[in-house]
Amino acid sequence: MDRFHFSTAQCFDQCPARFDFRYRQGIETLPPDNADNPLLLGTAIHRGMEVGMEQAIEEYKNSYPVINDLHINEIIKLEYWIPRMKELLPEGLHEVNFKNEVYEGTADLLVPCTKHDLELPHGQFDLYDFKYSNNVDHYMESEQLHVYKYYLERIKGIKIRRIFFVFVPKVQIKQKKTEELQEFRFRILQELEKREIEIKEVIYDPEKVIKFQDTCMKIGLTSEYKKEVNYLCNWCEYKDYCQKGIDYMNLPKAERRQVGQTTKRKLWIYGGAFSGKTTFMDEAPSPLNLNTDGNIQFVTMQFVPIKDTMEGRQKVLAWKVFKDTIDELERTAGQNGFKTIVVDLLEDTYESCRLYMYDKLGITHESDDSFRAWDKVRTEFLSTIRRLVNLDYENIVLISHEDTSKDITKKSGDKITSIKPNISEKIANKIAGMVDIVARVVVEDDESRTLNFKSNEVIFGGGRLKNIKTTSCPLDWEELLKVYNEANFFDNHAEKVQDVKSESDEELPFKEDEKQEEDVQEEKPVEEPKPERKSRRTRKER
Repeated sequence: MDRFHFSTAQCFDQCPARFDFRYRQGIETLPPDNADNPLLLGTAIHRGMEVGMEQAIEEYKNSYPVINDLHINEIIKLEYWIPRMKELLPEGLHEVNFKNEVYEGTADLLVPCTKHDLELPHGQFDLYDFKYSNNVDHYMESEQLHVYKYYLERIKGIKIRRIFFVFVPKVQIKQKKTEELQEFRFRILQELEKREIEIKEVIYDPEKVIKFQDTCMKIGLTSEYKKEVNYLCNWCEYKDYCQKGIDYMNLPKAERRQVGQTTKRKLWIYGGAFSGKTTFMDEAPSPLNLNTDGNIQFVTMQFVPIKDTMEGRQKVLAWKVFKDTIDELERTAGQNGFKTIVVDLLEDTYESCRLYMYDKLGITHESDDSFRAWDKVRTEFLSTIRRLVNLDYENIVLISHEDTSKDITKKSGDKITSIKPNISEKIANKIAGMVDIVARVVVEDDESRTLNFKSNEVIFGGGRLKNIKTTSCPLDWEELLKVYNEANFFDNHAEKVQDVKSESDEELPFKEDEKQEEDVQEEKPVEEPKPERKSRRTRKER
C-alpha cells in the first residue's frame, strides 16, 4: 500500500481476510445497485453541500442505468435534507484532501474559526464529518475524527479547534400493499419532518490515534489474513466468495478473451401468418413451445399454453404463467430433457406483460400513469426476456409475426412498405441485441420457404453474430446450423478480434445501411421516451 487511509485500518480491524481481498489482492466486485446504497446517498449529500442540490441529484441518477420509484423515493429524502444541512451548517471548505507519504484522507467540511483563518496558512478550523446513518453511538466511539485532526494538523499546518459528526437520519419505511404511491410519499415527508439532523461534538482523544497507528503497524507485520466471522459478514461484498468459494460477483481480468464457436444458439424469426415458422421449430432438437396462440395442431413438440388460467376462484394472468414457466425451466435445466425453448409468439407475451403490469399498478392504460407505466412495462418485459435467452439450453428461439402496415417515405417522396416484427421498434431493437440472428421467413413464388438474414432500410434484421456471409438459406434446421458454422469459421479465422459488446447493453440500429437510413423518414406514432443509460460514479474512498 502506498498510503494508509482510515478506512483501510478499519477494514483490517473488522476482518483481515476482507482487507486481504480488497487491498492486497485487489479483487474488485460489482457495486450494489440498490436505490438506498449508503455510499451513493452519502456522496449525494456531500455533493449537495458542495455544488448544489440539483447537480447532486443528477449525479445520483447517473449512478444507475434506470431510475424507478425506489430511486425517486430516495431523491425525495435528499431534497428534504440537503437544504436543511445548508441552513444548519456554517460556510467553509468542502472535500479537503490531505496526504503525505504515509496517510491520506478527505475532510468533509473545514470551517474557519474567524474570517482571517481562511486566508492564513496556519489558520484555526472546526472539522465536520457527515454521516447518513442512524448508528450514532457507533460513530461516536470511532477513531475517525481523532485521526483526521491529528494528520490534518501535521500535513496542512493548521489548528483543528473542535471536531463534529453531522448525523443525517435515515428514514426507512415501506410502502403498504393497500397504499397508493402518492400516499406513501406523503408519509415519507411526514416521517422526515419528525426527524432532526444531529451535530455532535467529539472530544479529541490521542489514544484513539495511537490505536490507529498500532493497527497500521499490524498491517505491515501481518502475513496471514484470517477470517473474522461475525454478524458483519452479512453485509460483506465478499461473503459468497469467502464462505462458499463462489466468484461470480468478481469482475473478470482486464484482458482480451478469445472468440469461440457459438454453441448455444439464440434466434429470433419472424414472418407472415402460415409461413411455416412453428413447423420449422418442430425440426429442432427436443423442443418445448411456450405457446400463446394455440397454433400447435400440426406439430409434434411438447408445449405449455401461455394464457390466463384459473386456480380455484382466482385468475392467474398469462404473464405470471410465462414467468413461472421460466422459473421451472431455470430450475430443471439439464434434467428435463428439453434442448430447444421456443416462444411463440413474442408479441403476445408483451401484451400479456402489459395487462399484468396494468393489474399490478391499478391502471387501465399507460396514459393513466404515463410517468412510470411505460417504463415499468418495458423493464418488466425486457428483464424477463433477458432471463429467458440466458437459460442454459442449446437453442432459444423467439417467434413473431411480421408487420407490413407501416410505410416509410424517402426524401424523394416515394413511399415503400417496411417489414418488421409485430412489436414496437424500441422493444425490437433491444431484443435484437439479445439474440445471435434475426431472420425473416419468406414464402417464395414457387411456395418454397427460406430464412433471410439480410436487412436494409425496408427489412428489419440484425443480431450479434458477426461474419454471416450468406443472405438466405432454406427453411430447414440443418441449413440454419450451416449458417452458424459458417459464421463461427470466419470469426475464428479473422485477422483481428473486434471488441465484443455486452449483450445486456447492446441496442442494434434498426437499419443496416447508415447512409440509406438518412434518406428515409418513417411515418409512425410517437412512443414514450426511453430513459438514457447512465454510468456509475462513486466517491473516492477516504
